[in-house]
Amino acid sequence: MSTGMIIALIVIVAAVVVVAAALTLRAKGPRGGRDLKRRFGPEYDRTLARHDGDAKAAERELTERVQRHGSLREQPLEPARREEFTARWTAAQERFVDAPREAVAEADRLLAELAALRGFPDAGQYEEQVAALSVHHADHVHGYRRVHRVARVGVGGQDGDRADTEEMREAMVEARALFEDLTAPPRRTEKAPASTATRTKAHRHESRNHLPWALNRRHAKGS
Repeated sequence: MSTGMIIALIVIVAAVVVVAAALTLRAKGPRGGRDLKRRFGPEYDRTLARHDGDAKAAERELTERVQRHGSLREQPLEPARREEFTARWTAAQERFVDAPREAVAEADRLLAELAALRGFPDAGQYEEQVAALSVHHADHVHGYRRVHRVARVGVGGQDGDRADTEEMREAMVEARALFEDLTAPPRRTEKAPASTATRTKAHRHESRNHLPWALNRRHAKGS
């Protein structure tokens, strides 16, 4: 190989390295923030608020979450377990009318058990469990946070700190979205027939909007 060819190869390799480095820096720049906003949605805004508007700190935290939990593969849920969890959630909702605090505590337990069953950190690592859920279910993880906080206040808080019935009702309604995400059948890679897709969409819409009478604020007893 001639000296000229060697020099040409060195120049080409150096150019490739420079381009790769430039692309890496670009990905870590402004586009990184846009990607995080798109991925985390409302969770991005909550994290930003917790850091008092410091975008760099918020994005650093969210990036670390992705690095820790982004490769997590959710485990499939057997149909029998799905039916079991659905029945328990329905029972908790119906129980709300007579025992709202116990119902909220049960909803909190169900989400913790269900998340662990799907492959997320177990309930003994609540903060890590929520962090992992925020990476894969960013739109609805706040419902879990809310129902967990209300359940904990209801158990150990002073009378002045105890959540009222309306707050518990709202927390349980918001948490239902994450429950539905975690119990949803796996997405099919092939395109479903139009009739099946339409029925599935209609079922989810009805499930989200037709809540049991037990969560109707007119029937719930005071806390």
